[in-house]
Amino acid sequence: MRKIGVLTSGGDAPGMNAAIRAVVRKAIYHGLQVAGIKRGYQGLIQGDIVAMDLGSVGDIIHRGGTMLFTARSEEFKTEAGRERACQQIAEHEIDGLIVIGGDGSFRGAKLLSDLGIPTIGIPGTIDNDISCTDFTIGFDTAINTVIDAVDKIRDTATSHERTYVIEVMGRNAGDIALVAGVAVGAETVLIPEEKHDMIKVVDKLLRGAARGKKHSIILVAEGAGRGFSIGEVIRELTGWETRVTVLGHIQRGGSPTAFDRTLASKMGARAVDLLIAGDRAKMIGTIGGQIVATDIAEALATPRKPDLTLYDLADVLSI
Repeated sequence: MRKIGVLTSGGDAPGMNAAIRAVVRKAIYHGLQVAGIKRGYQGLIQGDIVAMDLGSVGDIIHRGGTMLFTARSEEFKTEAGRERACQQIAEHEIDGLIVIGGDGSFRGAKLLSDLGIPTIGIPGTIDNDISCTDFTIGFDTAINTVIDAVDKIRDTATSHERTYVIEVMGRNAGDIALVAGVAVGAETVLIPEEKHDMIKVVDKLLRGAARGKKHSIILVAEGAGRGFSIGEVIRELTGWETRVTVLGHIQRGGSPTAFDRTLASKMGARAVDLLIAGDRAKMIGTIGGQIVATDIAEALATPRKPDLTLYDLADVLSI
C-alpha cells in the first residue's frame, strides 16, 4: 500500500471534511501518498484526481459539506463506467480506496472491491440509515439543526396559539424525526417505519386543546407523508389555522457538532488502518461507543431498524 484515494459520494453530510482530514493525515503519518478524487464516482471516471498533502486539509475540520465535492453518477452504474473507473485507479497508481457516503456509495465500493480494488467505506449521511453502525457521520449535526429550528418555531407557535407541522428529511428512515421529536417534545412524530392514523393524530390534538393546550408541534419525516398534505388534513378535521414548515436542505449544512467531528476523525483513521492491514470491502461503524469494521455486503443486506422504543416514548410523553 503506497497510495490511497479518498472520495465523497451521494448527499453531503456535516463531518465529511473531518473524515477526509483524518484519512489524509493518518495516511501521511504512515508514509503513504493520498489522492483526492473530486465529485465522487463521476470524478473517478473522468480522472478528476489531485494529490493531497497536509496543507490540503488544513482548516476544514469545522466546515460542513465536502471539500472534494460530490455528485451522483449514472455512468458508474454501467459496466463500461466501472471499467473506466478502474483504469483511472491504475493510471494514478492508487492501491486502495476510501469511500465516504451512504448506501448507494457503499454499493459502488462493493462493486469496485469485487473488481479487485481494496475499498473501505465510511458512513456519511444525515439520515442515519446504514446498518451495522449506531451513528453515521452528519446525523448528530442534522438533528441539532432540526432542534434549533423547531425551538424557534415553537416560540411563534406559542405566541399565535397555532399548530405547526414541520417536515424533516428522511425518505426511507425516520431517525431524524424520531430523535429530534423526542428532544423537542413534539406532540406527534410521524416516521415511514410506522403506519399512522390521522384520526388518532387529530384526536390527540383535540384532547390537548380540551385541557387548555394552545399550540402543538407535529414532526414529520418526508417518507411518512408530505407536510402540506398533513397540514391540510388537520385543517379539514379541526378547522384550526395550521402552519407548515419544510426544513429541507438546511439540515445538510452547517458546522459539524463535536460528536460528528470526533466520530469522523476516528472513522477516517480506522479506515486507513484497515487498508494498510490488507482489508477490503469493509465498512467502518460505531457500536456501543467502539469503532468496528463490518463487511460491506453484510451492512447492505441487513435492514436498518430505528429505535422504536423512542417512538413509543414520544407517544407516552406527549399524552
